[in-house]
Amino acid sequence: MRGSLALASVALLACKEAPPRPTCPDAPTQAVSAAATPPSATAATPTPAAPRDDDAQLQFRAGGKVVRALRKHELRTTLPNETVRVDDNYYDGKPKTWRAIPLARLVEHGFEGSGHALAEQSYILRCIDGYTVPFDGKRLLEAGGYLAFADADVAEWEPVGTKRDNPGPYFVVWGEPEQQNLEEYPRPYQLAAIEIASFESTFPHVLPTGEKEGSPADRGFVLFKAQCIRCHAVNQEGGRVGPELNVPRNVLEYRSEAQVKAFIRAPRSFRYSAMPSHPHLTAADLDALVAYLRAMGKRKHDPLAKAGKGTTSPSKP
Repeated sequence: MRGSLALASVALLACKEAPPRPTCPDAPTQAVSAAATPPSATAATPTPAAPRDDDAQLQFRAGGKVVRALRKHELRTTLPNETVRVDDNYYDGKPKTWRAIPLARLVEHGFEGSGHALAEQSYILRCIDGYTVPFDGKRLLEAGGYLAFADADVAEWEPVGTKRDNPGPYFVVWGEPEQQNLEEYPRPYQLAAIEIASFESTFPHVLPTGEKEGSPADRGFVLFKAQCIRCHAVNQEGGRVGPELNVPRNVLEYRSEAQVKAFIRAPRSFRYSAMPSHPHLTAADLDALVAYLRAMGKRKHDPLAKAGKGTTSPSKP
């Protein structure tokens, strides 16, 4: 999926693809109203998941509400934009050219605030397909970050990934050589909203409450928070590109620890999948991720079941 350290069940992982989506975006209950499961796509057919014209809207949200919504023609004509050329990891490292707006100017305009104050905020970037990326304000407003609004190499957006997704209407790209690590500089495409919100207030039931700082479960949570939540939900909070990992049944209730670790490390050794491999993860990292999952199995919160829309499960298979 767009770039990420993605967790998954062995049977059901569908992340947006390697390289991990800036592998992408998150949740119907937390995402903008436009977020929905995109139509299926074949290898030869792009998925036009979003408007690609000047009516394409980008929302700016704060306090759980839309504070401003701007269409592409407003952004393109109001804000300074430039041609940005980078070797893009989503396109096998080949050079790509975009028409783009500096992210710092975009955020200042959208929230009508100063760069210094906005840099102190925490953000959630939400995409149409459910990919959700928490961002530190200093990183989001860092020089070199851009919002691409047009592909300058082709008449339409060039598809990305094995699903041949259309990355429009907006695609976050990074222009500096030191900003090409997808784990540290995610590239959410199909961007629909930029939201000022803390991680804790947005995903309260993802926290392994009560676990000691530095414990295996706590270290696993740090890994999950940094990358996995972009694509996966726990307790119905997080990304919607990959599967929910905790309710109604925790993945460790129907797959062994060894299977889960092996799948995270090399998913395509099990089946052809959009989930990227993670050969860089150490045995300790995998142990920590499993410890976090096991801890969350004791902290289930299932709003769908409470609303009578889901299926509850016993604590063991």
